[in-house]
Amino acid sequence: MPIEMVSLRFYGGVGEIGGNKILLEDGDTRVWLDFGQSFSSGSEYYTDWLKPRGVNGLGDYLEFDLVPKVKGLYSREMLEGSNLCYEEPAFDGVFLSHAHFDHANHIGFIDPAIPVYLGAGTKLFVKAMEETGPTRYGEHPYRTFRTGHRIRLNDTEFEPIHVDHSIPGAYGFIIHTSEGSIVYTGDLRVHGPKHQMTEEFFEAAAYVEPIAMITEGTRMEAKSRRRNLSEAHVLQGVKEVCAEASREGKSILYTHGPRDMDRLRTFHSAAESCGRSMVVNTKTAYLLSRLVEDEHLDLPNPAIDDLVSVYYKRKKSGGYDDRDYYLWERPFMGKMVTSEELRGKPGDFIVSLDFSSFTELIDIRPEIGSHFIYSMSEPFGEEDIEAQVLQNWLSHFGLRYHQLHASGHISRPELTEAIRAIKPARLFPVHTENPWMFNDIHGNVVQPVVGETYTL
Repeated sequence: MPIEMVSLRFYGGVGEIGGNKILLEDGDTRVWLDFGQSFSSGSEYYTDWLKPRGVNGLGDYLEFDLVPKVKGLYSREMLEGSNLCYEEPAFDGVFLSHAHFDHANHIGFIDPAIPVYLGAGTKLFVKAMEETGPTRYGEHPYRTFRTGHRIRLNDTEFEPIHVDHSIPGAYGFIIHTSEGSIVYTGDLRVHGPKHQMTEEFFEAAAYVEPIAMITEGTRMEAKSRRRNLSEAHVLQGVKEVCAEASREGKSILYTHGPRDMDRLRTFHSAAESCGRSMVVNTKTAYLLSRLVEDEHLDLPNPAIDDLVSVYYKRKKSGGYDDRDYYLWERPFMGKMVTSEELRGKPGDFIVSLDFSSFTELIDIRPEIGSHFIYSMSEPFGEEDIEAQVLQNWLSHFGLRYHQLHASGHISRPELTEAIRAIKPARLFPVHTENPWMFNDIHGNVVQPVVGETYTL
């Protein structure tokens, strides 16, 4: 008889933030914990204007080892023309912790016969992103879960537990294997508006006395590069900007992560408090229209919420003809706001404007001294080209800059406290640039090496 054993192998998220791809094997059970796209892997060969060719499937990725060369994982279509031969699926599934691209984006490469297990809210995100953009996650047997569910694959049982993160539907996992329990955090925080969910996950993790813990460490830094604001701090800051702008009769524009629904609620609340309408783009309106299907998310419905308006860019005819817009954009035309209206009534709106839509400023033409709220992480350095371009636009239009953001990731002190309470036998740091820093808080840290097998 074959020897039963439990092992971990790390193909992404090693010494980097994002790109999690972790293979768990327990006897006959073989599953992936996340299958995301790295932020930085491949940057030696590709850049914004030079990307892997879609027509070549996985060929360009495999050429530079940007995805693991593993048999029985990828679809026949994706392997055409590559140097990796197709084999029948050899894995029992992929468990997604949440819908951010650095955890989910590469599931589009895997064989369509391999099931994808994901939270009910994550499934809504996946479908909405496919319907409104170029991302393709592929056809899979999608199997959804919520907290309280248990998924058994052979003799291995997966227990998803909700956590707070900067996207709804995020989960950590407690995996009950033949050798004991393994904890996988995914991405999480304890300073967000639903911090109690993360606290519940940590309590459950400590209770099982895990043989191993795989933890994110995004903010494991000697000196934090981010202000440690809570969502409540962000809301208060946005309200103060709104109050100042209202006294001056000035415009307010803002940007935040497109999938951060906690932040969207924050701006919705701020708009209500200062008597303005929150203006979102058509893609956000469509995403909200899908997410309201999940009653647990408690989000505004753009079709009926009087506080929500939808910004339409000029396209094709330039006359806002409904035929100018995609079918998924058209249902919100009754809530339409145009650049002319924003320009004429600056005190009536608080306007979402993502970086890729900054050319709309040329049409909106906010008055000098209007306000721009950047509700995302601070740039990592002074040489950040995108940050410099953003500042150039703000300077050109005379906009006042405010940075108000609550991180989606747990701080170093909070993570230290959690690890010491959970007391795993072994600790595997991922999703961090500083895995060695975990040695200060745990006596048995394993710093993963890509492709190596760790038997538990």
